Amino acid sequence: MANVPWITAKETLTLNAAKWPNKLGIKDLYKEYTFKEWNDRACRLANAMADMGMQKGDRFAVLAYNCVEWMDVYAAAAKGGFIIVPLMFRLSAQEMAYNINHSECKVFIVQGGIDKKNGKPFPWIDMVNEMKKDIPTVTGYMSFGFDAPKYDGFVDYEEAIAKASPEEPATVVDAEDIWVIMYTSGTTGKPKGVMKSHRSCIAQYFIMIHDHGFSAMPDGINLLVMPCCHINSIYYSFVNTWIGAAVMAYNTVSFDAEDLLKTFSEHKVSFTSLVPTQYIMILALPDEIKKKYDLSSVKKLLISSAPARRDTKLAVLEMFPNAQLDEAYGSTETGAITVLRPEEQLTKLGSCGRECIGSCLIQLYDEEGNLVTGPNKVGEVYARSPMLLSGYWKEPEKLTAAMKGEFFSAGDMGYKDEDGYLFLVDRKANMIISGGENIYPSEVENCVGGNPKVKDVAVIGVPHEKWGESVMAFVVLHEGETATAEEITAYCKGKIAGFKVPKSVAFIKDEEMPKTPTGKILHRILRERYGMWKDHQ
Repeated sequence: MANVPWITAKETLTLNAAKWPNKLGIKDLYKEYTFKEWNDRACRLANAMADMGMQKGDRFAVLAYNCVEWMDVYAAAAKGGFIIVPLMFRLSAQEMAYNINHSECKVFIVQGGIDKKNGKPFPWIDMVNEMKKDIPTVTGYMSFGFDAPKYDGFVDYEEAIAKASPEEPATVVDAEDIWVIMYTSGTTGKPKGVMKSHRSCIAQYFIMIHDHGFSAMPDGINLLVMPCCHINSIYYSFVNTWIGAAVMAYNTVSFDAEDLLKTFSEHKVSFTSLVPTQYIMILALPDEIKKKYDLSSVKKLLISSAPARRDTKLAVLEMFPNAQLDEAYGSTETGAITVLRPEEQLTKLGSCGRECIGSCLIQLYDEEGNLVTGPNKVGEVYARSPMLLSGYWKEPEKLTAAMKGEFFSAGDMGYKDEDGYLFLVDRKANMIISGGENIYPSEVENCVGGNPKVKDVAVIGVPHEKWGESVMAFVVLHEGETATAEEITAYCKGKIAGFKVPKSVAFIKDEEMPKTPTGKILHRILRERYGMWKDHQ
């Protein structure tokens, strides 16, 4: 029997262009394209990038706020067999340069021009011009913008698409080929390049079509509010493409709750994924604002990145009466591991659900490495599914360290109740989640520790009403040194992303820093000692 390959995004878009040539495929607040038009743009962009020297397996970086062009570049990567490296726009130039150099990107696509909402120019072109000397692997630059700007040293995006061949690239793209390298922070301080294959994403899409009920919305519109450079948007965009439905990128620099409701109403959005902070900001709007917009088109909502309180869930369901509410747990490496279904939201409060269809039964291992078999016993969470990563770029040993046989752990600790529902008790070795963004203490500690006055430092997350958590640093100074909190935070600015810079600083004595006998800082003890975590776990 012939070995029939999985159909990747390359062929799926070609199929949709033939089946539904005039049906809406992608859009944002200002532009929209049918499946036929999107397929044509993807083929042309892939061919234009090939003309710039890109070959199958080569990497390219993209830096932009949410816009419809993100759907172009993901599709073009699939068409040409290229690997896209999305850059989080909140990173510092130094952090972006590390990701680009580590992945050896050949081409860099950058958003320029103005933000149509406020008329202000985007900052990326000037920043990238300053970065060029520090990213020697990049041999070609391309720029785009709403107002079609032209920049010296950058190929114009729309002109390149217009001039390139519309023919389908001849490159053969296999399901095991890598589609995206998503950089996620590591506990050692340096980001790791998570390699996601076409197979991994295809599995994610089919599982979500079933477990999130997307098959019931073949004419729906998924709105991408989370950054398009984030794994969340990769998952909740092309899942609609697989069923012939539309994807909308939400052009926004900062979250505006009322504008989001306006977008729901005007564009008849059927689904979006938000973090609890964003739901809380929506619910905090005055009643006259919330009642102003027609939200009847919203059929499905997802809570992601952090658990939500019972009162938040009840208020969301009341505000969106036609919508079902899901929660999901997973990571960049694993894809979705569990899902908490709409009918379980209030009966299993605090749980992230049970295993997704197509996944193996989650395994929990205690600190001695023994398999946890009983309920309500904490262990490290290991998962196995077709959605798993292919590896870490250039760092295979880090994947080996995270595996037990064919099961992978992202470092989360949890337990199962008597019904098999998973509850998380610790997150990725003390990871902080602020406004839906993952922050590893080690990244911030490395930065703060670079200050010559600092002897030792520990960073934890503390509860924050708006962002869920904010970054707090506990600093031990060298003997005889003095410093202020403002001095510590000022030292960090520009070295790490703004959302990682400590929002508060406490100065403590050396003997007050809790450590293991081997000198490892006990972050959990810090949280417990300072009484800031009890109500937040």
